[in-house]
Amino acid sequence: MTDVIREFLLETMENLTQLDTDLITLEKVPGDRNTLARVFRTLHTVKGTAGFLGLTKLQTVAHAAESLLGKLRAGDFPFNRPIATALLAVVDAIRQVLSAIETGGDEGRGEYGPLAAELDHLRETGGIGGQSAILPAGSLPPAPSKPPKSSLSTPNTAPLAPPPVEPHAEATDGAEARAGSVADTSIRVDVGLLDKLMTLVGELVLARNQIVQYAAAHEELPILGIVQRLNLLTSELQAGVMKTRMQPIATLWAKFPRLVRDLALACQKKVRFDTEGQGTELDKTILEAIRDPLTHMIRNAVDHGIESPEARVARGKPAEGRLSLHAFHESGKVVVEVSDDGGGIDPARVREKAVRSRLISATDGSRMTDAEAVNLIFFPGFSTADQVTDVSGRGVGMDVVRTNVERIGGTVDVESQPGLGTTLKMKIPLTLAIIPALSVSCGGERFCIPQVNLLELVRLDGDQVARRIENLHGAPVYRLRGQLLPIAYLDRQLQLPTTRPPEADLFVVVLQADDRHFGLVVDAIHDTEEIVVKPLQKQLKGVTVYAGATILGDGRVALILDVLGLAQRAGVVSGRRGRTLAESVAVVETVPLLLFTASDGTRMALPLAAVARLEEFPLAALEKVGRRRMVQYRGEILPLVDVGRELRRMAGGSPPARKRRRPRPAASGTAQVIVCGEAGSRAGLLVREILDIVEEELVARGRPTRLGVLHTAVVQERVTEFLDVPALLRTATASGAG
Repeated sequence: MTDVIREFLLETMENLTQLDTDLITLEKVPGDRNTLARVFRTLHTVKGTAGFLGLTKLQTVAHAAESLLGKLRAGDFPFNRPIATALLAVVDAIRQVLSAIETGGDEGRGEYGPLAAELDHLRETGGIGGQSAILPAGSLPPAPSKPPKSSLSTPNTAPLAPPPVEPHAEATDGAEARAGSVADTSIRVDVGLLDKLMTLVGELVLARNQIVQYAAAHEELPILGIVQRLNLLTSELQAGVMKTRMQPIATLWAKFPRLVRDLALACQKKVRFDTEGQGTELDKTILEAIRDPLTHMIRNAVDHGIESPEARVARGKPAEGRLSLHAFHESGKVVVEVSDDGGGIDPARVREKAVRSRLISATDGSRMTDAEAVNLIFFPGFSTADQVTDVSGRGVGMDVVRTNVERIGGTVDVESQPGLGTTLKMKIPLTLAIIPALSVSCGGERFCIPQVNLLELVRLDGDQVARRIENLHGAPVYRLRGQLLPIAYLDRQLQLPTTRPPEADLFVVVLQADDRHFGLVVDAIHDTEEIVVKPLQKQLKGVTVYAGATILGDGRVALILDVLGLAQRAGVVSGRRGRTLAESVAVVETVPLLLFTASDGTRMALPLAAVARLEEFPLAALEKVGRRRMVQYRGEILPLVDVGRELRRMAGGSPPARKRRRPRPAASGTAQVIVCGEAGSRAGLLVREILDIVEEELVARGRPTRLGVLHTAVVQERVTEFLDVPALLRTATASGAG
């Protein structure tokens, strides 16, 4: 029995019980218009679904009953006992057909022509006068005295014979006994009740965790067996309740064939729609969250992706385009792919439109790879549509897709080949309620990392840290089995106090964020346990490094880390889903560099990726607060660091003492500043002169000449020092000087 048939049987059996009650009510109160309308709607639904499923006998009976009810609703004649008897017989016949479908897979051998004929007879006479084709209960109904006027009854060239079944009363009892099995094994529950039950199970899981930890710490033998039993029962209860919330993704996909058809007609295109993996199950909450993102993806695929039939034929393609939905499980998540065989996305056109719309600068656009350029479609306000239509072109949609998917802990990416098609891949969690997570400590605080992002754990002995952790372009990396792994320090990213001694062992949690790998350094690694995800209050929802909160087994509150947000904040994955630092070094042969001279005349460089903007300020705009120099910049106060002076300070020297001078008018001239960092955490590097932007292959490298310098290299045939910007800014902040 397919899921569709099972759902039809369940829903129809429930409606039949209500039909019995409504027909009895109408017999007593013939003028009850609401009850009459409800009976009509129910039989209309049965007729429509029966026709869709190819159940001709059921469709014939239901249609004849619907036609009779139409006359009643129009007021052609009143509801009376003969009509009630005939419609109750229809209910019995429907039960009989449902029973046959459940037990034998077909509509059975029953012949319902006489019943359809009686309904037609009543439609003509209104039950007033004329011989009835249905005799009192307990006897077999004979064939009608005249041929049925309805052409909708079951085709049969032979005279209509009485159905070879028991009388109506007995048939009803037998049908109920057989068909009731579907209804008896299913129950409809309000979603709100399930949500409340899930919340209670979550609290039970928290209590279970606390009891398990207490028992393990105290080793009280009499209670250990009880705790183990409680642990097992709680796990089984949790699994059972979570299963009640799981639904096949087909329930969401059911509306998309109609959507694709209507869009194709509106766009004057031919589109074939295919689905695969309809049985993949997701939490109901997740299903509701991805409804709008999937709708946006499909609309864009039909409107933007698939070409017109004429254009496809001109390119040697079939006139009919293909759009497919594919869902499957992968690494503890569900992957949903929306693919089309259309024209694909042209990276050059995307770059040009993004620059024209001032979403990016021309320089940024020229440095982007094709893959990075294609991902610009997720920028707010971006659209490649030349004109606004009822379907698309307003610049909303794909940014909403990414925002909604990331809100539930998922990711979305695009892969496209010009002329061949586009695939949008969405990775989403199975559920948001209870997840396995790794507990870690850093800066005296506890944090949880979802296990779906966890790849492996690495421990470095204290004496290995200095030589195993390397600095590459100002960022720490670790060579893990020959591959460069970007490193992020959790205490630095969250601005926590550093409690780890310099000679202590290093714990690295290797994580996956948006198909990129990086290592997160923490102070200690604890155990994995199932945690109940509690949403953050609205005041903290803007903090992208946290996905929620939970209560640990020891009763402490811990924040759940958002691995993707943390990776973006640390710079190991760019906001546009760019490559990691290690991948950039491995792929790009030449590195874009900014060349400049410090205030002491030293020729220096730093990777252009570390530069936010290049600015020139009037010297009169520079202000001094305490020992720091600052400037008002884009609605914030930008601290300034003199590179030459700070490097001398780091080397143990000090700037030459200045003689006291009388106050003088404001200085004239300009100061050249390299702005680094993002809004809210920017700093400006004061330099003597910005020389050039170049791309160099860094082959000849030398050791750093002093603190604050990563290394030296030959750039444009001259030895150049590479500035360690993070170290410089940390030292300047600690000293309070600028």
